[in-house]
Amino acid sequence: MNYLLLAPFAFALLSATIATAGTSAHDYKVLPAITKSNLSLFPIVGGAELNTAAFLTLDEGLRSGQVVITETGTTTTPLVRPSPHYPLPNPSGQVNRLALLNNSDRPLLLLAGEVVTGGKQDRVIGVDGIVPPKSEPVDLSVFCVEPGRWVASSQRFASMGSAMAQPSVRRPAMAARDQQQVWNGVRLASREFAAAAPAASAAIAGTSSYATVMQNPEVEKRVAFVAADYDGLLRELRKVGAKGVVVAINGHITWADVFASTSLLEKYWQKLIRSYAAESLTNAGSSGDVDQKQAQAFLDLLQGTREVSETEPGVFRRTEISGDGYKIFTLSSLLPKAEYTVHMAKMSYEQTASRNVRPLQRRP
Repeated sequence: MNYLLLAPFAFALLSATIATAGTSAHDYKVLPAITKSNLSLFPIVGGAELNTAAFLTLDEGLRSGQVVITETGTTTTPLVRPSPHYPLPNPSGQVNRLALLNNSDRPLLLLAGEVVTGGKQDRVIGVDGIVPPKSEPVDLSVFCVEPGRWVASSQRFASMGSAMAQPSVRRPAMAARDQQQVWNGVRLASREFAAAAPAASAAIAGTSSYATVMQNPEVEKRVAFVAADYDGLLRELRKVGAKGVVVAINGHITWADVFASTSLLEKYWQKLIRSYAAESLTNAGSSGDVDQKQAQAFLDLLQGTREVSETEPGVFRRTEISGDGYKIFTLSSLLPKAEYTVHMAKMSYEQTASRNVRPLQRRP
């Protein structure tokens, strides 16, 4: 069920959503930035440490085989449990839909921006979500990040490993929900990766796959160079209960990810830090200054002019808040004994802003 709320109610409702188990939205504090090159990360600490151990991540589920993702219409015995109530989908498959089955005994956590490879095209997940354990197959909302291919490379999908789509690809998937803008983001990222890693330019020009570009050894080397110093940071932040980061590139705040627990941040850290590093590589430019006070102000500003929520009763609630120059996305668990906000993402967002990219048309 969807509903629309206008300010001033949006701030109060979002604060109530986040303020679970004694945690207020304003309990979170940012620490001084850790900066390398044009990337600055402001660690986020504070708030209650909630028990998120029950959640299964997508990487864990796919590696164990307990989670299966296929194209719609390619259902097989391992994917679909016998059920007269579950209609088989269109056998041709659909660009923006996949079929997912959680066979595990744990709720599956999905984050927007996670990339799955295989099938007829690689895809990026478009929204955060929770899939109950032992559930019927569900439709997974996705966007293509491999224009130009529509031929099955495998029956099942795998994760992109310790990587996630960078913010400039996550943003159009989450906020604009526009396939063309996602393709434009992929195309521009590929072009700028080729400039950042000249030795890989020929290989990058020969593929339309965002995952293949990200897994190119030369690109991986440059991403790792930026991300390396941050790998040890989490060990230190664990001591002070870090639950997320505010991200600034070239002196401009662009993103924030906040989790319900330090342990959940740890599970996603490798993917997130590499996505932030990738964004910094593809946005080389004049650097500016950003300080701790500005990062705190970005994190604290939760009031918006429009709010839309979608609820799966007893499972989750997704909320989107739109403000002046930003969007906020929260995923709240409604599962028994786990009723709290699991993840919040906030992005800088200008709806009318466009980057100088020639539209990229998909070739089936």
